[in-house]
Amino acid sequence: MDALSEILRMARLSSGVFLRGEFSEPWCLTSRLKASDCSAYLGPSDHLILFHFVLEGTLAVETVDGQRAEFTAGEAVILPRNDPHQLVGRGITNSVLAQDVLRIPGPGELMAIEHGGGGERTRIICGFLGGKGLKGDPLLEALPTIFKYDSTIARSGALVAATLKTADREVREGRPGSEAILARISELVFVEAVRHHLEQLSEDNGGWLGALRDNAVSKALALMYRNPQENWTVERLGLEVGASRSSLSSKFVRYLGLGPGDCLTKLRMQFAARDLELSRHGIAEIAERVGYGSEEAFSRAFKRQYGIAPSFWRAKLIKE
Repeated sequence: MDALSEILRMARLSSGVFLRGEFSEPWCLTSRLKASDCSAYLGPSDHLILFHFVLEGTLAVETVDGQRAEFTAGEAVILPRNDPHQLVGRGITNSVLAQDVLRIPGPGELMAIEHGGGGERTRIICGFLGGKGLKGDPLLEALPTIFKYDSTIARSGALVAATLKTADREVREGRPGSEAILARISELVFVEAVRHHLEQLSEDNGGWLGALRDNAVSKALALMYRNPQENWTVERLGLEVGASRSSLSSKFVRYLGLGPGDCLTKLRMQFAARDLELSRHGIAEIAERVGYGSEEAFSRAFKRQYGIAPSFWRAKLIKE
């Protein structure tokens, strides 16, 4: 059991590779894709995680906040919060909106983009994961705006690269069942990219990413995520993960700025907020699901976290 797996399980992401891109120099493409643009593949979603994997050639990615990173064949750029960005070739040319050159798929096909001036070619395959109720998700908030997955050095690189080449073939051929296969491939790429990113972090990295690297803290967080209704005391968590009470408390504060008890309360409220948005459970039932013996105690805790009572939170979401 590990926290990364539990966080991803709780997020219940829907996924699917959604297009292939073929570009020829000079070229420049602006991506402003929204979750609603992919509703045919995702269903109801309000969050996108996006990746571009370079099959052939090179490209650069530029975000609106000035970040730039270059990628070549075998590398993927991951955008965990789907920030607006440009894909840029080597030549200089005006940018076009991805939506303006998007080829609408016919029966049995997936979306594609072909764009450029006819010079040197770059081919990519793009994928997404979608979700609903992910506002405040600690993993997505902790990840950088863009980060790289390099299949040439990652432990799972050969598998991921081979799998994405299979995905590329599935997209081009449009075989029956392609969407189901591509959905699983997209999720695999994201999970492996996050794992690789964590492995590349320095030992002194703090925050949620540092917490996920620490064996004891990661296991303790996984227990909280798996069973938020349990009475997880520091002593009990320490026994479960093989760490002393003082050591575990110190690590939680170091990485997350909260002791285990306060962290559990925060996670419970995140679970509850998601439940209020995505389920029809009554407030008393949600309170029990996150470890509160009474609706009143739960409502007080929820209001301390979000500044609004659970009933008003749900009513506000319905209006939106």
